[in-house]
Order: sequence, then C-alpha cells, then structure tokens
Amino acid sequence: MPATPSRPGTARTRSWWGWGHADAHPDDAECIAMGALLPGTLARPLPIPQVTDLPITRPAATPPPALAHLVTDDPEVRAAHAMGKAYRDVIRALRGRPGRIPDLVARPTAGQEIADLLDWAGEHGVAVIPFGGGSSVVGGVEYRGDTHRAVLSLDLTSMDRVLEIDAASRSARIQAGALGPVLEDQLRPHGLTLRHFPQSFEFSTLGGWLATRAGGHYATGHTHIDDFVQSLHVVTPAGAGTSWRLPASGAGPSPDRLFLGSEGALGVITEAWMRLQERPRHKASTSVTFTDFHQALDAVRAIAQSDLAPANCRLLDPGEALLSGASHDGSSVLILGFESATTRVDGRLTDALDLTRAHGGHAGTPTTNRDAPADTAVTAWRSAFLRMPYLRDGLARMGAVIETFETAATWDKIPALIDAVRTQVGAAALKATGHPATVNCRLTHVYPDGAAPYFTVAVAGRPGDELEIWDDIKAAANDVLHRHHATITHHHATGRDHRPAYDRQRPEPFALALRATKDALDPRRILNPGVLID
Repeated sequence: MPATPSRPGTARTRSWWGWGHADAHPDDAECIAMGALLPGTLARPLPIPQVTDLPITRPAATPPPALAHLVTDDPEVRAAHAMGKAYRDVIRALRGRPGRIPDLVARPTAGQEIADLLDWAGEHGVAVIPFGGGSSVVGGVEYRGDTHRAVLSLDLTSMDRVLEIDAASRSARIQAGALGPVLEDQLRPHGLTLRHFPQSFEFSTLGGWLATRAGGHYATGHTHIDDFVQSLHVVTPAGAGTSWRLPASGAGPSPDRLFLGSEGALGVITEAWMRLQERPRHKASTSVTFTDFHQALDAVRAIAQSDLAPANCRLLDPGEALLSGASHDGSSVLILGFESATTRVDGRLTDALDLTRAHGGHAGTPTTNRDAPADTAVTAWRSAFLRMPYLRDGLARMGAVIETFETAATWDKIPALIDAVRTQVGAAALKATGHPATVNCRLTHVYPDGAAPYFTVAVAGRPGDELEIWDDIKAAANDVLHRHHATITHHHATGRDHRPAYDRQRPEPFALALRATKDALDPRRILNPGVLID
C-alpha cells in the first residue's frame, strides 16, 4: 500500500491502484459474494497489486538543484501518479500493465515554482501532466506516447489554502490544489460553502474541477463548476495571467472559458476566485416511485421546466434503483431534495410532488427536519452513491467488466437515446463476452431543455481480455451517442479515452483555433500531450 496520505492531517492512505481509501476496498469474501451475483465471473478475486511488482525504471531526467527539493522519484509516489481511477486503470493495475509511469512527481508550493518547472521541462523535452487529485476516469492524468524524454506529474495538493475571503461579495481566493474536504473545512468557520460536491469530492481538487468542468452537487441550476468562477490565475509556458474579478462582463470572449475544461493542456490553473454561498439551514427531501420509467422522465422534465429549482433531482431506473437499494419491486425512483440558507423549502417540495403525481408518481414521507428519520430510499441511494466506486473495483477483481459513462442531450432525444443505449450497448456486451449484460441508467443533472443520463454497464469478462471487451462496449456506446447528437461527456471531461468522439463532436473552426492556442501558449507541446488535440 502507498504511504501517501489521502489528505493532510489524516492517517488514511489513498489506494494507488483503485478508488479512494486503501482501507475501504471490499475484502476477498465480499468480492466473491458480489461475483456470485454476476454469472461467469472468476471463482476467486485477482490479488491486490503491489507497487514492488511494477517495472519502475530509473528516472530519465534529473531536475536542477534549484528545483530538486520540489521533486521526488519515490517508486510508490510515482506509481500513484501513473493513472487515474477509471475501470481501464484498475484493470491495468490488477494485470500489472499500468502504462508509462512518470519519471518524477513535483509538488510545488507557489506559482513561480510551477513556472520554473515548466521552463525546465520545456528546455529538456519533459512532458508535464497536471494531476489534481488523480480521480480522472477518462485517461486525463497519464502519458501515452514516446515523443518526450521524460514525464513529470505535477501535483498541486501542497497549494491548498483559502488565501482570502471577500465577505461583502461572498467570494474567496483559493489555491487550486485544495481537495474538497480541505477547502470546505477552511470555509466552514465563516459560515460559507462552495457547495460543489462531485462523487470524487474527497479525492479531487478545485483545480481539477475547473480544468475538467466538473459537475457537482446541484442537479438543476448551478450544475457545473463554471457557474461559481469569478476569476482564474493560470501559469502557462508562455507566461502567467489573471483574469479580472467581475460579477459579469461582455468584453469579448471570456478568458476564463479558455481554461475551464482545458484539462491542463493549455496552462496550469493555480488559483481561482470562487463565488460562495451561505451554508443551507433549510432542507426538505423525499423519494418518489414510478411504475413506468417514461412517465418518470416526463415528471422530471416538468420539474426541470418549472421555477422550483431542486438541489437534487436524480432519477434512477429500475436496475439502478435495485443496485442502490432504493427499490426492490421494479420501480423507478426519483430522489428529490430542496435546500436554502434563508427560506423554508417545504412548499417547493410540495409543489414538485404535485407535478410528480400528475405523471403517476407515488411520494414517500417528506423529511423536512435534519433530525427526523430520512426517507429510506434517499438514505440507501446516498450510501450507495459513495460506496459504488469501491464495489466496482471489487467486481473488477472478480474479472467483471463494469464501468460507467455519461452524456447529455435535449429532451426530445432523451427517451429514444436511453432505449438505444440499453439495447445496443447490451447487444455489444453480449457479443463481446457471450454473457448477458446489465445496463442501468440514472439522470444525474436536469435542465429545462435536456438531461444528463449516466449509464452503468456490468458483464462477466474473459480473464486477460477485460480491456479489449470494454473498448468494444465503449465503441458501441460512442456510436449510439453520436447518432443521437448526445455529447461524449457531460462532466467527466475528454481526457484521452474520449478523444475520437470529441474530435467528431467539435466544429472544425473551433479545432483550428484550439490548435493555434496550443501553439501560442505551449509551443514545445509539453503540457498534457494528447489531451484535446494531438
């Protein structure tokens, strides 16, 4: 197990090969029990991989003495920075094929140190991969290729402070390396919160959220981190710059938009002024069951097109509801919640439930007091939401092919899109493995004009062929998304895994502008090579 702390001030360690905390993974007995639910999996789990079994070579580059104190070549640290946390990464680790392990890992503490590292890397042909918290599920934090002399993983988690709070404007200047809990711990004494809670909250950073345009807590309204940005400070190989801190501006294309979603390919986000809010004091939530999934879609659309703006509006199809324990009778389940720092939200929940009843929904007992017993379906979903990545890794040890992908499309396409994914991705999985697959769906975020479906695929694989099988399944999924003009990603970013589909989605004039921007800001092509453009 790696010796790298999961966050400052704790004794728990991060798993170098899988999701989250090393001590939270299912044990062998639990893996075997899960495998029994998916016919065709292994009789015994694959062993947990050890860093000592990896082919870690000596670094191919050495930093100058002035930068040496920022850099480590420790094998365990290097292994922990070699990949993200997608299913493909977990399988590669389990099979002892992690790919190119970075030669060095740098942990700068200031923007000038980052600039100095970029200067050195550019002069010596060293690729620089901004790492964030390393929770990428799209191949966004690894090096693929052989055109660079060495690889440096740039870990900003030592830059994790809230530097300044403007109470009047309700905003804060925050270093990009702050992990979610570290950030919120510093805001809490001020009664403020960013309230951006992706599933990776514990293990991802503010800079990572910004660079990948992460989706967060809110299922409606402010769904992406973009909505909270006032200003960015970015260090590029061509120089550093800070956008003006403004509530809004019509002065040309937004400079912040250039770097939001750029995935470290154009520059390194080091600080950001972020819009905050008071911590919520009023909450109300419940679950709603539906016997017909398409009626449930209509109910969610009605809520999204109202002015009720629920904080949580996540629809689980029958398979997803069963998997999370929210329902066991074949029903679809809508998890519905409201919150506010200033006003009671009971009435908004009541109005939303009226809309669900008009579409065949059956509501549970609302919870409007934090001390009251929570709706059992809501509690089950929340627990499963946090536990699911660990269970995925346990099933991967049993030889299962189990992964997720997400998208977004307009409402007119949503029903047919979901049906097509279930049918065609299921058929592709059966063809690739000979085993029937489970293809579940949930809506994670909803908008007046569309929604973001999130799919889970699970099927027994063949020992040693798991990656090839997943690649075939993912190719089938990408084809369905492309035919329905659904985006390749709603909030997981593009990385390297989604590049082919991203290239088909973006307009060619924009691709020309992006290439020119890369040439201007990173002329030596050292920053995250292969992400967004070649």
